Amino acid sequence: MKLLIGNRNYSTWSLRPWLVLKHFDIPFEDEVLLLSGEGWRDVLAERSPTGKVPVLIDGDLVIPETIAIIEYVADSFPDKTIWPEDRGQRALARAAAAEMHASFQALRSHAPMNLRASHPGKVNCDAVARDLHRLETLWGERLAQSGGPFLFGAFTAADAMFAPVATRIRTYALPVSDLLGGYVEAIYSLPAFQEWLTLALREPWIVDDDEIDVIQGRVKPGMLA
Repeated sequence: MKLLIGNRNYSTWSLRPWLVLKHFDIPFEDEVLLLSGEGWRDVLAERSPTGKVPVLIDGDLVIPETIAIIEYVADSFPDKTIWPEDRGQRALARAAAAEMHASFQALRSHAPMNLRASHPGKVNCDAVARDLHRLETLWGERLAQSGGPFLFGAFTAADAMFAPVATRIRTYALPVSDLLGGYVEAIYSLPAFQEWLTLALREPWIVDDDEIDVIQGRVKPGMLA
């Protein structure tokens, strides 16, 4: 299997299935398709059915979309417990993953993932307050029930789906409870995440559209080094 991903520093959707494959020790290759530079959109259009990443290639099968990739991997490796074994918990994990896929627009637009950066105080907390409140409820309920360190005890695809949110909380020092702060630390302590982070920190590429100083007008596009 090969997973086509975007820049590790910025690509939230690429991080999610990559974490699943890496954490559950499933053999795969990855290939980075840049999200900036000359002709990058053309390259994506040639390699991806949707013109976006991630894309999983398994033989002749080409699968776009993060949740579809995770479900395909879970079906292909049923012994890996990618979702919780209990049917009820599995349903709750999938509901949480689907909510992540469809919601939290304020966090996405006001606090883009940027693993290399540290930008405390640069996000208007009022703009993301509703999303943070929902995280306190959702993560809080799951962690209280499971006992942690992850949402359903052991790491599952639900945690992979929320991993980019954990990075936003750290990058922008967003105000969360100690319980949620502990969950962020659990994500960062995961060996698979640490491997991704190490690779992200080595990347030289800059995507202006995901840089908060460009988004907020403090720096002109093309001026970051």
